Amino acid sequence: MSGVVANAPAPARAAQADDDLHLLNLWLHGKSAHTQEAYRRDVDQFIDFADLPLTKVRLTHFWDWADHLRKSELAPNSQARKLASVKSLFSFGHRIGYLEFNVGAAVTQPKAPDRLHERILSESMVHRILAYETTLRNAALLRLFYASGARVSELARLFWGALMDRGTHQGRPAGQITLVGKGNVTRAVLLTADTWRVLQDLKTEEGTHGFGRRVDPVFRSRKKGPLSRQQIWRIVRSAAQQVGLDKAVSPHWLRHAHASHALDNGAPIHLVKETLGHKSLATTSRYIHAKPTDSSARYLKA
Repeated sequence: MSGVVANAPAPARAAQADDDLHLLNLWLHGKSAHTQEAYRRDVDQFIDFADLPLTKVRLTHFWDWADHLRKSELAPNSQARKLASVKSLFSFGHRIGYLEFNVGAAVTQPKAPDRLHERILSESMVHRILAYETTLRNAALLRLFYASGARVSELARLFWGALMDRGTHQGRPAGQITLVGKGNVTRAVLLTADTWRVLQDLKTEEGTHGFGRRVDPVFRSRKKGPLSRQQIWRIVRSAAQQVGLDKAVSPHWLRHAHASHALDNGAPIHLVKETLGHKSLATTSRYIHAKPTDSSARYLKA
């Protein structure tokens, strides 16, 4: 890890680097592998830029880095995320007593424009994506993304033991899945009969290959383990491209679609919040603002 004072004695530089690395590891503890990777990358970029140990960083270094990010070609959302990552590390370091001052507290993050509405697919487009895939595993994956509103990490680590039969829905067999979300918080999501049937079909097919046990991943790769995040992204993007979408559609778009379409069809906002695992109603309410049902503009004659 870089960021030591150049003219300090070698043992002191090494000790400082070790202490900074220890702080970073403490801060990252318990976070998902994907989150850890992103946060490490953001912090390393900041330390490379400041070229100082964390205890020597001052407010001017933060401001200089914020100016550097603004002049870069990074999107506003990416700039805000990088600043938020480093600010979070400094808040943690100050809270546990490693840093005397939380210099990041005085840095204001740039407010990025909310472009959620650009990532919400219509119901007809989602149905086209779901109908495209003929491979049972991939078809079940796409359907479950939309039906459950799950995150990539949640379906990547979904095992057959997390599925439970729940009797009938509209006179047909149905069930539920238990997802492990952020902070290892679990939530159960009820599924429609159609989605449950596809999953049961997949389990039957997996059984012919010696899989489908409680400890086996629901979405298995050719190497027998769970699909990676990258593999899942490719499956979703390929299906979207095949139905004519030229946008960089990701699995999260199906999560957005779930929330938006459920609210459009009358689902209570608190129920959507619980299903998606949002921490607050404010996050869920963004979907209402992204697709308002009315506007004062409609009342003008112009």
